[in-house]
Amino acid sequence: MHLNWTALGQVAAVSVGATLAVVVVFALGVLGLARLEGASALRGGTFALGLTQALLCFLACAAVVAYGIYLIVPQFH
Repeated sequence: MHLNWTALGQVAAVSVGATLAVVVVFALGVLGLARLEGASALRGGTFALGLTQALLCFLACAAVVAYGIYLIVPQFH
């Protein structure tokens, strides 16, 4: 049995990188929600910015999850 260590390393690196990217984007979405809460308490001008940031970040996370499900489920191909 022969293992392709280069391919295994590439898959591991891409997996770790994608996981970190999704976690960072999700954290930015939570930050947007915090800005949204802070703006509603202070009546500041960052209300729209926080809402837009949260929506875009959570949509990006949902798109990554949907793409992963698309790759896993063979009926979608």
